[in-house]
Amino acid sequence: MPKVRWLGHACFLITSPSGNIIIDPFIKGNPQCPVSIEQLPKLDSILVTHGHGDHLGDAIELCGKHDALLVSTYELCVYCQTRGVQKVHPMHIGGAAKFSFGTVKLVPALHGSAVTHPNIVYTGEACGFIVTIDGSALYHAGDTALFSDMELIGRCHSIDCAMLPIGDNFTMGIDDAVIAATMLHPKRVVPMHYDTFPVIKANPFEFARKLKEASEAIQCHILKPGEELEI
Repeated sequence: MPKVRWLGHACFLITSPSGNIIIDPFIKGNPQCPVSIEQLPKLDSILVTHGHGDHLGDAIELCGKHDALLVSTYELCVYCQTRGVQKVHPMHIGGAAKFSFGTVKLVPALHGSAVTHPNIVYTGEACGFIVTIDGSALYHAGDTALFSDMELIGRCHSIDCAMLPIGDNFTMGIDDAVIAATMLHPKRVVPMHYDTFPVIKANPFEFARKLKEASEAIQCHILKPGEELEI
């Protein structure tokens, strides 16, 4: 069974017998991240939801270090190729593909996507991921607002674990994330994208309380950076 380890912000390490995946690998410069790049296990694939620095993070360096496959939107993959990434699998929203570890489907996220240093480079649309690995379906929402098609995502996929932002300002806040969870109907929810910076400070226990009031069927797992959840 896969294990989901939160490395702070929106970064998750997924480990399983089928392979090791990291999503939005913001390691350096992430005040929440409890590990260094050198402490990560061998990575098979790196998934990136969009081009902002706190999500693209160290993906380019990690691709070179691990000879890992980068999976993202077409535009972001092309950008990373110009920065030396050798192995990419470009996709786009609505598409799914099979990999050695399982399948990945790109789903919408209402957000921007650009690399901002040293100049702004547009990198397509932001996305979320449905990752199916060892029979478990994991939904990483990426940076997103609440949108009604989350109900369709939940209807089409039996989600074992949803990783949802709650930090407000750049993404959904707590109340919208509760509505998102009730539309997605996952078995479990892990809150993310909060407290990394003062502008996205949020109380995950308030989220857990409000989610329980909205749905007794959904378990909320509040992880500390470095903790993991076995699916």
